[in-house]
Amino acid sequence: MKLEHIGVVVHDLEAAKAFFTALGLELEGEASLKGDTVDRLTGLEKVRTDIAMLRPPDGHGGVELIKYQAPSRDGHSRVPMNTPGIRHFVFSVEDIEDVLERLRAHGGELVGELVQYEDSYRLCYVRGPEGITVELAEELVRREA
Repeated sequence: MKLEHIGVVVHDLEAAKAFFTALGLELEGEASLKGDTVDRLTGLEKVRTDIAMLRPPDGHGGVELIKYQAPSRDGHSRVPMNTPGIRHFVFSVEDIEDVLERLRAHGGELVGELVQYEDSYRLCYVRGPEGITVELAEELVRREA
């Protein structure tokens, strides 16, 4: 088994794409979806979506950003980190401060602080567009492959 991708519903597809490409993901493709198959899959009626698939440079996994044109729904995007449900994605990065600055240029906000965990990692949570939160993890001591 392998994780193919994570789907994230957003209001502002362009802002979310900019945030994830600043993080280092690459846009694989975009599409608009509608029709009976999409309605049956989602359990909704008259669905119209725009999607963007982004993948990390290593090609493993990915993030599918989904903007529903119809039906519309409002949601809360700034829930606390301890709210049950999926709260964040973790990305291993090479230079955490550089990535953090790139994300700030696209609306990223530090949730807490950039911290060091023992002698192994530097870590932080960054909240981006739509309240999407990513954890950045910079490994301090590289493990041998």
